[in-house]
Amino acid sequence: MNTNKKTREPLFHLIKRANVPAWQPWAIRIGALLLGFIIMGILCMISLETNPIDAWKYMFKGAFGIGTTAKTAKFKTLALLRDLSLLLLFALAVTPAFKMKFWNIGAEGQVLMAALFSMMCIQYFGGKVPNVPLIFICLAAAMIGGIIWAVIPALFKAKWNTNETLFTLMMNYVVIQLIIFMIKVWVPNGSQSLAPSAYANLPKIAGEDFWFTIIIALALTAFMFVYLRFSKHGYEISVVGESENTARYIGIKVKKVIIRTLIVSGIVCGIIGFLLVNGINHTVSEKDAGGRGFTAILVSWLAKFNPIFMILTAFLVVFLTKGTEGIMEENQITNEFFSQVLIGIMFLLIIACEFFINYKIVFRHRTAKPQPVLAVSESQAAGSVDDRSGEAAEAPVEGASTALQTDETADQAAKEE
Repeated sequence: MNTNKKTREPLFHLIKRANVPAWQPWAIRIGALLLGFIIMGILCMISLETNPIDAWKYMFKGAFGIGTTAKTAKFKTLALLRDLSLLLLFALAVTPAFKMKFWNIGAEGQVLMAALFSMMCIQYFGGKVPNVPLIFICLAAAMIGGIIWAVIPALFKAKWNTNETLFTLMMNYVVIQLIIFMIKVWVPNGSQSLAPSAYANLPKIAGEDFWFTIIIALALTAFMFVYLRFSKHGYEISVVGESENTARYIGIKVKKVIIRTLIVSGIVCGIIGFLLVNGINHTVSEKDAGGRGFTAILVSWLAKFNPIFMILTAFLVVFLTKGTEGIMEENQITNEFFSQVLIGIMFLLIIACEFFINYKIVFRHRTAKPQPVLAVSESQAAGSVDDRSGEAAEAPVEGASTALQTDETADQAAKEE
């Protein structure tokens, strides 16, 4: 039986990169973005019969209003900044928990609960309390609502180690039904939508409602960067995220860190809910979050939980969303699936590039062919062995005869003397 069975080497191996230069990850990311734009252009050319260059122009037109009137360009740019600031705030809300590996999928529910608390203050105190104090009452109520909805799963996680992913996800649907119920209470015979309120509205800056949102988003970004990078609490979040056992070993109270971190996330969600009700929409609806709570997870993860880099990733997401809407508008497409396909392809490439930043593919090397070995018969091999043994035997015989001749010469010389 042949036991020397050859094992075939795989075509390629995945090897974790070591000592990666600082420029290489960014080069891979930029390459993935360029490839994504090329693929988007090709898809537009095939499906819409649109020149890829025109498709790219439509993206910038949809995002910034380039090529339109000054008024339209200003409106589109401000709308992009508004959506960017809101998405950035959602990303800031989920980042502390995700850095701790607490998978908070309930940011939307926490924001909606905060918005509901703020709207309740407007409904029951509007016209009875002066506008400025009412604004602060709404802010406090919104933060309390966000904290409550964030701390409930944190308590269950700390006490009974429940699955926070399912827990926070299910709580989103609970608060949606609460909002629908409260709207029916406030508008019993109406259109099931709450009209914008005239109370506790934030003042406009430069004639726009959402400048407060942009300013607060930038301020919270700076605060969260310092909090996570340089504070003791931020250090404890990092340690708990790496290993709970290590955190316990060095004296960190893990349960306390979990609850405190979710309080921070709840506060940020409360601020978002307050801004939606008092600064932008002036009403409440179950659709106020707009899916940003889930998109924010991607924004935070792509930025490696760095609040400063989240500005770039949030901008990329909002630009792609607005840009693909511009392509659809120019080609008179009403189906949103095409836009989602384009965005999905881009996100897929971005996520894939993160894999190639950490790993590299090494293909199988070709080995040199072995040199042929000449076959030797048994008789030839035996003959060569005999020749070598004969040569070895002759050497001592010759040495012995030489020694004998030397002894005879010495005897003759002695007789002559």
